Amino acid sequence: MKKNFSGTLFLVVGNSGSGKDSIISGAIKKFEGNAHLVKRYITREPSEFEDNYCISTERFMQMEKEGMFALKWHIYGLNYGVPIEIDEWLSAGDQVVLNVSRTIIKEAREKYENIKVVFIEVPFEITLQRVKNRGRESGEKLQERIERAKTHQKLPEADFIVDNSGDLSDAIDQFLDYMVKVVS
Repeated sequence: MKKNFSGTLFLVVGNSGSGKDSIISGAIKKFEGNAHLVKRYITREPSEFEDNYCISTERFMQMEKEGMFALKWHIYGLNYGVPIEIDEWLSAGDQVVLNVSRTIIKEAREKYENIKVVFIEVPFEITLQRVKNRGRESGEKLQERIERAKTHQKLPEADFIVDNSGDLSDAIDQFLDYMVKVVS
């Protein structure tokens, strides 16, 4: 049975370098109401560019066994987990915004009733430059993200598309306007 909460779960999807985190945090700062930007658990070293809980693979597996994740996925050789606390926030009528992989959408739609998928669309040339400029990955890892971006330029199952090929503030406003529309 699907979890049916009064709050809305917004899944934000986009290629590496599409600006997901910047758009999410910008929209939440402007949102008038209770909205939560969720920190994910990731099995990698900390990064100055992301605000996540960085944990070991062993700790991730233990947390998974203990039922501490509402959603989880594996991509780019890493494990990602979303804390189960999102259910409390959604139950309270709050909005919850997650940066997720498109690989989790089907499972999330099967688990949650009140869910919206937002795709951050950026032309490949811009994505390529952003991924290279951020310097987070190199070698094979960088190439893997570039190849994935090349083949994942669209997301037909998205409920809404944000165009982030121009000014970041425009993309933030697009997402914010959509959130307000959905919860009004």
